[in-house]
Amino acid sequence: MVDPLTFTTGEDESLVSIVGRLATETKSLATAEVAVYKAKFGETASAYKSAAMFFAVAGVLALAALIALLVGAILTVATLVGPGWATAIVVVAVLAVAAILAMIGKSKLQTKSEPVS
Repeated sequence: MVDPLTFTTGEDESLVSIVGRLATETKSLATAEVAVYKAKFGETASAYKSAAMFFAVAGVLALAALIALLVGAILTVATLVGPGWATAIVVVAVLAVAAILAMIGKSKLQTKSEPVS
């Protein structure tokens, strides 16, 4: 019977040194794989960060445009009913649209949360 600790390959390398070399190479491979994934994640994260910044700026500009549109609507209606009533009319109309959108969103959430039978 051959002792497994003294088993040698054709190149006179012991099993212990083979296992040691395997452990070292496995550690090196794992380290290299982690480095690759870190690099990929870094590229992806920077791309998402850049995209998020552009979306944030676009959102701020869209909000500014919406505010300008509402001010224009108030000024337009103000020629007919006065500035106070024009503001009230536009605010009530915008709140009504917001309430309708909120109810639609709520109904979509309720249908998604119901279990499928």
